Amino acid sequence: MITLKPSLAAGLLAALLTAAPCAIAQNFPSKNLQMVVPYTAGGSADAMSRAIATRLGAAWGKNVVVDNRPGASGMIGTEIVTKADPDGHTLLGHTSSYPATAATRAKLPFNPETAIIPVGTIARAPMLVAVHPSVPVKNIRELIALAKKNPGKFNYGSSGTGGNNHFSGALFGAAAGIKMEHVPYKGISLAVTAVASGEIEILISSSSALLPVTQGKRVKILGVTSLEKSPMFPDIPTVASQGAPGYEYQLWWGIFAPAGMQADRLAFITAAINKIVASDDMKKFLEGQGAEAWTLPAAQLATLLPREIARYRKAAQVAGIKPQ
Repeated sequence: MITLKPSLAAGLLAALLTAAPCAIAQNFPSKNLQMVVPYTAGGSADAMSRAIATRLGAAWGKNVVVDNRPGASGMIGTEIVTKADPDGHTLLGHTSSYPATAATRAKLPFNPETAIIPVGTIARAPMLVAVHPSVPVKNIRELIALAKKNPGKFNYGSSGTGGNNHFSGALFGAAAGIKMEHVPYKGISLAVTAVASGEIEILISSSSALLPVTQGKRVKILGVTSLEKSPMFPDIPTVASQGAPGYEYQLWWGIFAPAGMQADRLAFITAAINKIVASDDMKKFLEGQGAEAWTLPAAQLATLLPREIARYRKAAQVAGIKPQ
């Protein structure tokens, strides 16, 4: 049996995905499974991981028990999985927060690029650029022009240093050629309250986090952070098309496993996850979470973590975040 190395997975995985062997279906899973979620219950990572766990359990006739292990920005639960047997019975629900955190840590007890491997992606979602109504602009282009006339005057918020809101704001400033001040808060809800009250002028955040203040028209939405127009927000123009060429920032969610899993078993699990994500039932669930179903070709799936960690390291340099 071949042992899969993350860097060599793509070609073999692509072939195996087209024909999940009957032998694997007969002997896996041989017991109940564990789905570690390295975040607290109730968040998007927890909700999406539970949705996959429930559907995998139904498909395989086994329980997939969700185990929330929060702490250290997701690294405590991740480390638990890196030490598990790579036989497919221990899985890990994670988000794009993982490569962001990995990119800003000077030292971890495992190699963040190779200690876990992606077995399937679930969803992705762009973020929205929100400003307080007092900011006298109607679109991103006007915001950029105003910020260039007033360098350093505008503040953008985040859920904390090194988080997605921080990275997305720093990269927006770089793409637009403007200088803004970063104001970190202890959680996204506080940052949303700050932009709605006018304490800060700008916040780039998920639609779900902004929903309470967008419904009350307490903020103005100027752009979406996907490179192309998002089917989720067809009436909102992209930031890239409004004076910040090439700018893109999307959140994503996926399922991972300990490195070293046999290639045929990995292919079997990936095929099962892809089938779930493609189902109408799952797509409807994801829409309710403010995300769209998303699967990756085998070649891109195998290189997901090295590619994303490198991207976030570059973003950290732009943001001036030093590894800690």
